[in-house]
Amino acid sequence: MFFALALAAVANARPLQPGFNGNEFRKMLSISSHQSDTAAWKKMWMPYPISYELVYRSPVTALDNRWDLWTSRDSVDVISIRGTVGSTSSWLENFYAGMIPAMGTLDLGKGNKFVYKIAEDSSALVHIGWMIALGSMAPDIVAQIQKEYAKGVKDYLIIGHSQGGAIGFLLTSYLYYEKGKSIPADIRIKTYGSGMPKPGNQYYAYDFDFITRNGWAFRVVNTADWVPEVPFALQALDDLNPGNPFEDMGRLMKGAPWIAKWYARHLVKKMNRSAKRTRKKFSKYLARKTGEQVRNRFEGFPKQKYARSLNYVACGAPIILPPDSDYSKFYPDDPTNIYRHHGFGPYLYLLNAHYPVR
Repeated sequence: MFFALALAAVANARPLQPGFNGNEFRKMLSISSHQSDTAAWKKMWMPYPISYELVYRSPVTALDNRWDLWTSRDSVDVISIRGTVGSTSSWLENFYAGMIPAMGTLDLGKGNKFVYKIAEDSSALVHIGWMIALGSMAPDIVAQIQKEYAKGVKDYLIIGHSQGGAIGFLLTSYLYYEKGKSIPADIRIKTYGSGMPKPGNQYYAYDFDFITRNGWAFRVVNTADWVPEVPFALQALDDLNPGNPFEDMGRLMKGAPWIAKWYARHLVKKMNRSAKRTRKKFSKYLARKTGEQVRNRFEGFPKQKYARSLNYVACGAPIILPPDSDYSKFYPDDPTNIYRHHGFGPYLYLLNAHYPVR
């Protein structure tokens, strides 16, 4: 009986494990770098990832989005989400930063409606541009997962760099809430996002960090990279949880002279009005105006409604890669190159510096 149980435990063991693994992420970074056309691989300095094979490349969807499926010898598949490419449509997707609820239906036009849930909290909000990308790729990704499951594959690594990382995090949330519905309940997912921008608000971040707790999702950051600092974060009082002291300064300052209470209320209202005016102006350009440009390029895409918030925050367990003493010799600041600290080269250099090959 003992040996039978031992053999059963070995048989049920799965190679995908929680926790940040520098060697594992190194392979994922290599896979992500191979999002270029196959013919260009020979010119790339990033090696082909050992023990992995590219078996499926999706058609280009929405605003120049694409994903790859890689298989491995240990039955752990990899979903690689392409990041920003040098097209106007791809950049519009980034700038289209209006927020929408993390649960609902996104109308993609021409009768194509994406019904989704990527957070439990009704206060959770996410980036509409990257949700368009998710909505355009999710049905294809689910279909491929179903095919792979029939072959016995239950474990997945999701990797995305830059824009691809933000979409990869949203995909992680989507697949989590699809378990037991469109995908089997015993699917297991581990996610890496490198050099990625912020995908949603504080409540989305709370939800994401909860569902990926104990080491199942990582945000890898080169501290010299500007991309993880965007989109702009604008916080007003209505972005805070109810019961905060700024709702009633008089109650907070109970016992203080009435003039002090009046002045405190006056300052809070003034600052809140200023924050809301700034948010309204940013929303005008990052939601409505950019949305008009998206509709011009994304055929059939209708007008959308946006939440009154732009309170973007980062999520995922942080893996911080600060530049070492030699970093500037290889990657000196260059104001003419916005990708100086954002490319695969700087990230691989710092990964090797802080997490050497073992």
